[in-house]
Amino acid sequence: MRTLLLRAVLLCFIGVFAVACTSDGGDDDTAAGDESSDSADDGGDGDDGDGDDGEASTDDGGEEPEPEPEPSDDGDDGDDGDDGDDDVVEVQEGGSKLEEVLANGVVRCGTRDALPAFAVLTDDGDHVGFDADFCRVIAAAVLGDAEAVEFVDLETADRFTALQSDEIDVLVRNTTWTASRDGGEGATFLQPNFYDGQGMMVGTGGDFSSIEDLDGGAIICVAQGTTTEGNAASEAARLGLDWEIRAFEDVDLIQQAFIAGQCDGWSSDTSQLAGIRSAFPDEEGGPEALTILDAVFSKEPLAPAVADGDTEWAQVINWAVSAPIIAEELGISSDNVGDFSDTENINIQRFLGLEIETDDGSATLDPGLGLPDDFGFQVVSQVGNYAEIYDEHLSSIGLERGPNALWTDGGIMYAPPYR
Repeated sequence: MRTLLLRAVLLCFIGVFAVACTSDGGDDDTAAGDESSDSADDGGDGDDGDGDDGEASTDDGGEEPEPEPEPSDDGDDGDDGDDGDDDVVEVQEGGSKLEEVLANGVVRCGTRDALPAFAVLTDDGDHVGFDADFCRVIAAAVLGDAEAVEFVDLETADRFTALQSDEIDVLVRNTTWTASRDGGEGATFLQPNFYDGQGMMVGTGGDFSSIEDLDGGAIICVAQGTTTEGNAASEAARLGLDWEIRAFEDVDLIQQAFIAGQCDGWSSDTSQLAGIRSAFPDEEGGPEALTILDAVFSKEPLAPAVADGDTEWAQVINWAVSAPIIAEELGISSDNVGDFSDTENINIQRFLGLEIETDDGSATLDPGLGLPDDFGFQVVSQVGNYAEIYDEHLSSIGLERGPNALWTDGGIMYAPPYR
């Protein structure tokens, strides 16, 4: 009996001791579990802010040493911001193109020196022509001085390179605005100053009186590196004509080949053909020795261009080129531009930089373009309106206004409203 009682006491003692040990170990495990849970919550907060979803943390790559690009939206924003700050500093240090031109006091205008009616270098060293005058228009608008131009003569193949390398501030060189040039040459094209089309010129009195007569392996001469080559090939294919297209580096070489009888037809923009015809050598028969056929088979909007990336400068050029057109629309010419000081026409007041009376007093229009308020006055008084420029250089060689007539006169030429 005593033995049984001792066994019972011993078993009871062992049980109590075992419970005590289990209780202590459980507390330690619980504490460790709590710490693990806290750690998981902290990691979860860091990844997605939920604080208790371990799977979400793993999916987002929270356990990786560096986050994947997706959670780097904030990081990208930060990078963009840094890059933007660097760009701003660079622009501020280098200055904009407008600031550069104002500081230099001259506009470097890319053009040419031997295209009659558009840009010709005279014996006196002056550039004369339609494009040359639009270089002066830009200088008058920006600097108030139409003669503050440095004319930079460029070969056809070099014009976009000169623009991209900052050798010139603006390109005004009878250049066609196309999608591939706009997108692939680092150039921004602006308000067209002449709407042209490709045509064909032949010798007067020959076998060709229409473009369809040029067949059977007719040799068509064109300028290399221009839209003319592709247009001529497309037109021949469209009409089912057999043309051999020969490209030459410059106009002088084409003229030599034409005179030598190596070309049946000479294809280029009709404006260029008219200019060349007007200056054809007297010893070769003069202008009457050449005939421009009626067919026009492409769209060739000729427009100034600036380098991509400077919106302010592009806007300045756009509105400078538009000024002569606006002036013609408003009936303002170099002869009467000084007669509008008392005008009540608000459109004329805005354009010429005159004071406009309002209920709050008087002020001139400042649309925030970076141009002087009186830039329109400077352009018209020093160079002329669009009709004056056109008549002096293009009407004189037989080019009718056609599509270049104002929209109110049956053409397509008009400028955005200046208001």
